[in-house]
Amino acid sequence: MKNTRALGMLVISVLLGLAVVIMTASRAEQQDIAVTQVVVANADLESGSKLNPEMLALISWPRDSVPVGSFAETGALRDRVLKSAIQRNEAILSSKLASVGSAGGLSAIISDGKRAMTVRVNDVVGVAGFALPGNYVDILVNTRQEAGKGGEARLFTRTVLEHVLVLAVAQEAGRDETKPKLVNAVTLELSPADAEKIDLARNVGNLSLLLRNQVDKASVATSGITTSQLFAAAAAGNAVSTTTARVMARSRGAPSFVAGQPDCVEVIQGGARSLNCF
Repeated sequence: MKNTRALGMLVISVLLGLAVVIMTASRAEQQDIAVTQVVVANADLESGSKLNPEMLALISWPRDSVPVGSFAETGALRDRVLKSAIQRNEAILSSKLASVGSAGGLSAIISDGKRAMTVRVNDVVGVAGFALPGNYVDILVNTRQEAGKGGEARLFTRTVLEHVLVLAVAQEAGRDETKPKLVNAVTLELSPADAEKIDLARNVGNLSLLLRNQVDKASVATSGITTSQLFAAAAAGNAVSTTTARVMARSRGAPSFVAGQPDCVEVIQGGARSLNCF
């Protein structure tokens, strides 16, 4: 008897649940969702593209979720220029458009207050083709530093600019490429002051690019390095290695002499360092 009553209650609960589901679905079908028209791209479009009606399409979009800065008519976008690439069926937003009247091409994607400058590179200093449009790089200059009277000019390398946007490689500004591309020139986005630095740097020495992480905006102050500092650091490292080898030899009861390694002493005098080996 108890089992029959429990089974009956279970059946009634299931039927009531089905009735609620059916009623809810029926009401949802009866309610019309308010929609509007939004202009989207009907193909993948690259930055710098000048828009025309063939590139655009109108689709229905829920009125409550229309993107800010979208357009409801394709005519409002005639001859406007994209300053960033967009994908097929992506809404065209005012934030992705250059100013009214801008011509197509690279000039349309340069940020306000910035300038574009092209510098020559090779497959090595161009980060082996991995510096693509949209990437950020640091710029090094290697030059010969003038010395005072009686001194000799010395080679000197230093970072002159950090976090510089690559606008184009060779004659291509598309940012959807992922494969490395060997080129002989890159176009950089620079402030007028930074453009002056690069123009001077490329005339007094050789430029190199350092590819950096897209989200890394931290600045790292360096004082540069000269040839003498480079080899002094290498010699000091060798001296440390020699000392370590001798200590290990003594700990094993072996002679402290290490074949092929001289005895060296680092001398610090007046702030200058020198390594004397004998």
